[in-house]
Amino acid sequence: MSLFTDPRWSDALGHLPDYLGSHVRVSLAALALGLVISLPLAIMARHRPVLRSALLGVASIVQTIPGLALLALFYPLLLALAALSLQYLGVGFSAFGFLPAVLALALYSMLPVLRNTITGLNGVDPALTEAAQGVGMTPRQSLTMVELPLALPVMMAGIRTSAVWVIGTATLSTPIGQTSLGNYIFAGLQTQNWVLVIFGCVAAAILALAVDQLLALIETGIRLRSRIHTTIGVLGIAALVIVTLAPSFARSGTRIVVGAKTFTEQYVLAALMFQRLQAAGLPATTRQGLGSSVIYDALASGDIDVYIDYSGTLWANQFHRSEILPREQLLTELKTTLAKANITLFGELGFANAYALVMPRQKAQALGVRTAADLAALSGNMTIAGDYEFFSRPEWAGLKTAYGLSFKTQRTMQPDFMYAAVASGEVDVIAGYTSDGLIAKYDLVVLDDPKHAIPPYDAIMLLTPKRAGDERLRSALQPLLGKIDLPLMREANLRAAGNDATSSPESVAKWMWEKMGTK
Repeated sequence: MSLFTDPRWSDALGHLPDYLGSHVRVSLAALALGLVISLPLAIMARHRPVLRSALLGVASIVQTIPGLALLALFYPLLLALAALSLQYLGVGFSAFGFLPAVLALALYSMLPVLRNTITGLNGVDPALTEAAQGVGMTPRQSLTMVELPLALPVMMAGIRTSAVWVIGTATLSTPIGQTSLGNYIFAGLQTQNWVLVIFGCVAAAILALAVDQLLALIETGIRLRSRIHTTIGVLGIAALVIVTLAPSFARSGTRIVVGAKTFTEQYVLAALMFQRLQAAGLPATTRQGLGSSVIYDALASGDIDVYIDYSGTLWANQFHRSEILPREQLLTELKTTLAKANITLFGELGFANAYALVMPRQKAQALGVRTAADLAALSGNMTIAGDYEFFSRPEWAGLKTAYGLSFKTQRTMQPDFMYAAVASGEVDVIAGYTSDGLIAKYDLVVLDDPKHAIPPYDAIMLLTPKRAGDERLRSALQPLLGKIDLPLMREANLRAAGNDATSSPESVAKWMWEKMGTK
C-alpha cells in the first residue's frame, strides 16, 4: 500500500470541510479585528513619536509571547469576565474556543500592520501633502485622497505578513477549544499518526500561501493601478471564504459536542462516544485536544456536552482536595460535589487510569526497585519525565512528600514519546498511566504506591447541565458504562499507538465496540 492510498488520507479528507472552515472563520475574524484596531491607531500615531514608540513596543512584546501561551491566557481571563457579566448584567458569553482565539490572534496580527502603515504614510513625499494643502484640501481629504492611496502598497505588504502569521498561529488554537487545522496536528502527534500531522501542516501551508498570493494580486493591482489584478484578488478571496465557510453554515447548530483531552486514550473514547451517538441517530461532533481545566470549564458552561474524566483528576486538580479516600467513598463524594455544580456523573466506564511511576522491568529488577519508596535513595541520580501537566499537579507534590523523592532532572515530554525515552534509557523513570498499552509493549513495570499518595482514577462519564435529562443521549451512551475493563482499554491504547490504517481512534473505537459486544 502506497502512502497516498492509505485509508488514513481519506479519513483526513473527511474532516477537512469542518477543520478548514473553522480555521478560515477564526483567522478571518482575527485579521479583520486586528485591522480595525491597527489602522486607526497607526494613522493617529504617525506624527506622534511617543505614541508611535509605545504602540510598536507593545505590539513587539506581544510577538515575543509564544502563541500557545497567549491563546491559553485569554481563556481564564474571558472566563472570569463572563462570570462577572452574568452576575452583574445578567448576560453571559462563551469564553471557550472562538472568542479567546480571535482576541489572541488579533493581537498577533497588529505589529506588521502598525509598522507598515506608519512607514507607508511617513514615506509619502512631503511635497505632495503640501500641494494637497495648497489646493485647499483639508487634512482629512489629504489623508484619504493622497496619503493613503500612495501608502497602500506598503500597507498591503504588512497585511500580507499579518495574514500569514494569523493563519499559521491559528493552528495552535485547538487546546482552547477552537476547531482548526491544528486538530490534525495535535491529534496526529498524540496518536503518532504522521499522516494527520503531514496533512494538517500541508493544509495550513497551502491556505497561507493561497491567501498571500491573492493579497499579492491586490497589492500589485493597487501599485500598478490595474483593476484586473485587484478584481481577481478580491474575487479570489471572496471565493475562498465562501467555499470554506459554506459547509459550516450548512451544518446543524444543535449537535452534541463530545470533548477529549490531549492523549491517545481520550481520542479513542471520544470516537467511541461519537460513534454511539451517531448510531442512535443523534447529530454529534468532537472537540479534541483540550486541557484538564479547560475541558471541565467547557462542560460546566455548556460549550461541550459530554466527556470522560478521571475521579482523581477532578478530586485533586479541579476541587483541590488533598485527602486520599477509598475508591467508593471518593466516587460518592465526587458525585455530590459535581451535583452542586449541576454536572451529572453519569457513570463509570469500568477501568481506572491512574498516574504511576514506571521503569523498565530489567532496570527495576537490577536496582531492586518495586515501589515508589524504593526510589527515595536513588532518585538523586535519576532523571524523571512526565507529561505536560504532571509536574504542576498535586499528585507530583504528594509523591515527593510521601516518599522523599528528589530527582536530579525533570523533563516534560509528549506522552507517547516518554515511554520510548524510558525504554531507551534517555530517562530513568516516567510518570506513566496504568491503562497505557505501551507499558506492555516496552516491557515496563508499574511501581507500587504503598502510601496511596496518588488517589483513585476511575474513568467516569460527565454530562453538562443542559444534557442531564436528555434521555436519547443517555440511552445511546448507557451501553458503555461498566463495560470497558482495564485489559480492553490497554489493548485499545496499544492499537491506537500503532502507525497504520487500523490505529486511528475511529478504527480502534469500532474494534472496542465489537469486543464489548462479544463479552
